[in-house]
Amino acid sequence: MPSSADQNDFIVIGAGIVGLATAWRLVQRFPDCSVVVVESESDVAAHQSGHNSGVLHSGIYYKPGSIRATTCRTGKAAMEAFCEEHQIPWDRCGKVIVATDSDELESMEKIAARGTENGIVYERLDSDQLRELEPNAAGIAALHVPETGIVNYATVCKRLARCIQDAGGRIVFGSEIVAVDARAQSIRLTAACGQVFHAAMMINCGGLQCDRIATLSGISPEIRIVPFRGEYYELAPGRETLVRNLIYPVPDPSFPFLGVHFTRMIDGGVECGPNAVLAFSRAGYDWKTIRLTDLAQTLRFGGFRKLALRHWKTGLGEMHRSLSKAAFVTALQKLMPCLTASDLVRGRAGVRAQAVSRDGELVDDFLFQRSDAAVHVLNAPSPAATASLAIAQTIVDQVER
Repeated sequence: MPSSADQNDFIVIGAGIVGLATAWRLVQRFPDCSVVVVESESDVAAHQSGHNSGVLHSGIYYKPGSIRATTCRTGKAAMEAFCEEHQIPWDRCGKVIVATDSDELESMEKIAARGTENGIVYERLDSDQLRELEPNAAGIAALHVPETGIVNYATVCKRLARCIQDAGGRIVFGSEIVAVDARAQSIRLTAACGQVFHAAMMINCGGLQCDRIATLSGISPEIRIVPFRGEYYELAPGRETLVRNLIYPVPDPSFPFLGVHFTRMIDGGVECGPNAVLAFSRAGYDWKTIRLTDLAQTLRFGGFRKLALRHWKTGLGEMHRSLSKAAFVTALQKLMPCLTASDLVRGRAGVRAQAVSRDGELVDDFLFQRSDAAVHVLNAPSPAATASLAIAQTIVDQVER
């Protein structure tokens, strides 16, 4: 356990996949430096990294030239190589993006155009070709993206943690940072348990708490983290054969979430979802979990109120699907008409740390902010897990400047 006199070269806050990937890149780039990861929970991947759908994204959705697009491509290759090297199960299974009516064809073509610009191999399918790949999927056209894959990111996180420790780095659990004294060439962090950490440089990969850590550090981020819960159902035992691999809808271009979809998981089973509802806590994995300080901070934030006013109809629909299994089934039946309520059992939930700007916009790209002795990762939504090793490389490059 570090003492108040303990001096480190780098402190990484957060043992999610971005924080662990960053620490791993640091010990690789600076093998003679001391690196410590500080995590408030008792294990790695306690939040977003352990509650996502496990997809190795191709990068077909993202704006060409954006950080998301470039790091997704390079990060996916790096993640596949890491899994191969460390014998972590993964599968390049492919996915289909399905247009269910003519109104979606224009949006599908825009996705295809982005795919071409991003260097992604895909194939256009008619309805008959779609049924050959996914016999139970309904659509008038689709894009087949064969390079999309699946993996268990919690397993990846555990392996990254072991790599860090084997290289001499440390991971300290149960240490929620409550105070930060940031100076020009050093930083001092105090945890709720009384531990004190010193370092020359801090990398804030705090996920759901990243904006608060940035504020503690003395900067005023232009964004606020708003937690959105995504809830899943799973195909009931014996019904997994309804889905061969991954089936996605054409997403709503005005909303950053990809819509309910079907995802085969690397450890078995098929997840169906998620929706996207406001969480009443930054760890609000169900409706009953309410933290008044979190909720009040969200509701007081002008950017959230502007967002809610703009998307209130979509928000009500997401809430309805959360509270009504029948509504959730109806949404899924758009992609798979043969699905019935008895085919689904309640699954897990995750909370997404979504950065919202003061003008009410959902921040679309990854967002970093540099201060004298810190780099803050202020927005890392999907495909952050896929891109994590490339995001980490970007952070380390900033550290070296």
